[in-house]
Amino acid sequence: MKLKIYADRMSQPARAVLIFCKVNGINYEEVRLDIAKRQHLTPEYAEINPMKQLPAIVDGRFKLFESHAILIYLVCSFPGVADHWYPADVFERSKIHSVLDWHHSNLRPGPVTIVRNTVLAPALGQPFNPEAAAKGEKFLSASLSKIETVWLKDNGRFLLGRNQPSIADLSLVCDIMQLELLEDSDRDRLLGPYEKVQQWIENTRNATNPHFDEVHKILLKAKAKAKRQNQQLKGENHGGGGSDMKKPLLSRI
Repeated sequence: MKLKIYADRMSQPARAVLIFCKVNGINYEEVRLDIAKRQHLTPEYAEINPMKQLPAIVDGRFKLFESHAILIYLVCSFPGVADHWYPADVFERSKIHSVLDWHHSNLRPGPVTIVRNTVLAPALGQPFNPEAAAKGEKFLSASLSKIETVWLKDNGRFLLGRNQPSIADLSLVCDIMQLELLEDSDRDRLLGPYEKVQQWIENTRNATNPHFDEVHKILLKAKAKAKRQNQQLKGENHGGGGSDMKKPLLSRI
């Protein structure tokens, strides 16, 4: 029975799982759930993931959620996955776990907080929240600094001084890519001080293309949609009209 991946490509961890499968030739069926339409909250999906979050997988009778756990399962269960993604050596594997454990409590909140309170705020029918965005920027800056000075401190092209990517590289880069929803000038301002981080992102992208770019196309579409909504809102405000705009993206970021 073919592996099923339940995903919304606006989800950073869902993108990481999809890219990993594409790069490693893992045959799967992508079951697309639209979080904006609350399709992840149905009783049927709760049978797969009681946490009602994405991604999740079903492999035969086996069900699993949480992207890091999914990536580890895929490496260990499907033949032909290169060792560099999740090395057999216990010392190397443990180092990758240290990055993954750090990831969710540190890097993850920064890009999400910034995006929700800046470029998407008008499109969500909400005011800009400079305080929240500033906190998000501070959080992001601290995380990028740690990546640059700790995880990328050696001479390798990828995290932990490695010359090939691991599942940790893919997971972290997909989170940072959420900044593509911002105006280019804002994204460049946030990433500009971190040259090693920028090069590492490009290295990870190149190592996983063309799949990396294909899966991330949805961000460019969402960015264009948010920009149109922002312009519409500005026009309505200029004319004195109110906004009845819905919230199509908030739960998806």
